[in-house]
Amino acid sequence: MTELLYRFLVGGVVVSMFAVIGEMFQPKRFAGIFGAAPSVAIATLGLTFLQHGGPTVATEGWWMVIGGVAMFVYAAISAALAKREHFPVWLAAGGAWIAWLALAFITWVALRKELLA
Repeated sequence: MTELLYRFLVGGVVVSMFAVIGEMFQPKRFAGIFGAAPSVAIATLGLTFLQHGGPTVATEGWWMVIGGVAMFVYAAISAALAKREHFPVWLAAGGAWIAWLALAFITWVALRKELLA
């Protein structure tokens, strides 16, 4: 329960700091980018470091980068398919989600032994 409280407090503070930083830039949609994943990742990695040390944080950081690349692929495919006329957006998002899942799984299978060693 204490760990949950720490995660809540640290995550809230870090998200708020990134939201303030995002508000300082134009366009304002950057506030959402700065207030989401990076701040949660920093809070998670900080708490993981305190509990498990540097090697675990390094492994988790690598997996976060891999997940970010897979999410970029998802966004790129979604955007490309959504631009097509007469192509249902739900089908574009679903197809991109399958591509994300496949890329993430293939990367996990290929790299898990190297990163976990």
